Amino acid sequence: MDSNSVSAPHFASDSEKFRWIVKCGWKGLCPRCGKGAMFKSWLKVADRCGVCGLDYRFAAPDDGPAFFSLCIIAFPLAFFVVWVQVAFDPAWWVHLFTSLPVMVLGTLLPLRPIKGWLVASQFVNRAQEAGTRQLWSQLHGTEADSNDFDQ
Repeated sequence: MDSNSVSAPHFASDSEKFRWIVKCGWKGLCPRCGKGAMFKSWLKVADRCGVCGLDYRFAAPDDGPAFFSLCIIAFPLAFFVVWVQVAFDPAWWVHLFTSLPVMVLGTLLPLRPIKGWLVASQFVNRAQEAGTRQLWSQLHGTEADSNDFDQ
């Protein structure tokens, strides 16, 4: 499919925009067409969408997925593990077979949907660091007045 034949989605409301971001992020779909894969491996964002050709160079979630995973998931899980220890005082090996797997899986499994959510949010909201357009165009050989979201 020609990349020019697919345009970015237009949203009637903020709730519609939010649902699109969550859907694309959770399923790892292209935030422009909603069909192509956003990831080429578990956490590696693809170079381009295989369906609409969206260039993912704009995607810079950086440490966001790890931050949200730790704050939203690991922090409450740590309280749960401490509660189990205080309430039941189990042997150390009980934590080895219960708390450790819960903490590891609870923090690693949500990384991909969170990263997808952040990349989709960047595209839909056209988020980029202020004052970087000129530098970005020099680094990638694009025109200074162009925008990476206008592909």
